[in-house]
Amino acid sequence: MFPHVRMRRLRSGKIRDLVRETELSANDLIYPMFVDETIDSTVDVSSMPGVQRLPLDKVVDDAKDAADLGIPAVVLFGIPEHKDETGTCSYGDEDIVQQAVRAIKEDLGKDMVVITDVCMCEYTSHGHCGVVDFETEEVLNDPTLDILGKIAASHANAGADIVAPSGMMDGMIGAIRTALDDDNFKNTPIMSYAAKYSSAFYGPFRDAADSGFQFGDRSAYQMDPANSDEAIREVELDILEGADMVMVKPALPYLDIIYRIKHEFKMPTAAYNVSGEYSMLKAAAEKGWLDEKQVMHESLLSIKRAGADMILTYFAKDLARMLK
Repeated sequence: MFPHVRMRRLRSGKIRDLVRETELSANDLIYPMFVDETIDSTVDVSSMPGVQRLPLDKVVDDAKDAADLGIPAVVLFGIPEHKDETGTCSYGDEDIVQQAVRAIKEDLGKDMVVITDVCMCEYTSHGHCGVVDFETEEVLNDPTLDILGKIAASHANAGADIVAPSGMMDGMIGAIRTALDDDNFKNTPIMSYAAKYSSAFYGPFRDAADSGFQFGDRSAYQMDPANSDEAIREVELDILEGADMVMVKPALPYLDIIYRIKHEFKMPTAAYNVSGEYSMLKAAAEKGWLDEKQVMHESLLSIKRAGADMILTYFAKDLARMLK
């Protein structure tokens, strides 16, 4: 029989726009920034075209550019001048991220939400996300929790609007919530990297954040890429401990996880479009194999469609310009 239902009727001109189910806007974006205490001028990240490490005096300008494009939030990663076994340069009042937070908030105030990554990997000499027993090469969970609490409280004290722990230590949300509350930061939200997978897609980030590890890998504390139900357990535990927002990382290979978490918990859900996802599209575009703008938009749209309310992406400025 000749078709009575023709799906193509709704795919022409402005009708297509009227029935569109998912929309991307600059309000969905969080822009990652790398502030480096060891440099005096911007340094290009070779494996991430278009991404730079910034000296402290360039951070406000970069944040202003993001604000002018309508991007509502940045997330800060710090590269300290000094690293040691326990990351002592991660929680001082005058450490690099704390200085960057104050500079952005003093200039932009409520016009920019400042999120801080709470982890030890950028600050430790061994590059792991916690305190290490060097005899066994084990990352020790419980001794790490106190340090994460100190980092989060120091970021909040500097003016951070949201703290985002990414170390995948058991109990880290409860420890950070207690540390924040004890220091009278009861209203500071926690965005938990709740389902963070042990992924090969993080490779270029190690260049950007100078966070490569000296031995082993992070599979003992980050999640197995084969597991889905485990992500539900991880997220549920973080919510029970006090997480206000949850995150899935990476994004594109884990769209099913984003979907499950959003539908299971109906919590504000973020997804991190990580360095490897960014760099492979950039590389293919440079080769002329893909249209960069189209694949950027399509990939980020898929993350939003899967259920993410917020997307951390190195494409943030590019997409905001495109949408404008």
